[in-house]
Amino acid sequence: MDLVITPRLVIPSSELNWRFSRSSGPGGQKVNKTDSRVEIIFNIEESKVLNDYQKITIMRKLKNKLVNNSICIAVQDQRTQLLNRQLAIVRISSLIRNSLINTSKVRKATKPSKASQNRRLDSKKKRGELKKNRQRKY
Repeated sequence: MDLVITPRLVIPSSELNWRFSRSSGPGGQKVNKTDSRVEIIFNIEESKVLNDYQKITIMRKLKNKLVNNSICIAVQDQRTQLLNRQLAIVRISSLIRNSLINTSKVRKATKPSKASQNRRLDSKKKRGELKKNRQRKY
């Protein structure tokens, strides 16, 4: 099952590692015996699909979610392993997709208004007068 990030960026299933374990939660005897909890692990540094810029961008934006330069998503929301696998695929693909989106806005250069210039000059004049009044007169 390949991981489709964008139509042009598809991570092959060979770069994804899966781990399965028993899901936690309430239950008694013979309950939760299936390995329905799913962990998907994607190592960013060892990826052959991502270029260097994409790797750096993902590592910078997801630095709090990385463990050994790998993204690890654990899902145990559903009762079946198949549904949890599908949820894990959706979550990791949206996480990578959102980290690759450039959200920085370029500042539009503007000039200060005439009124703001006058306010600034008035405050400077008032400050100068205040200091002038503090001086001793000989």
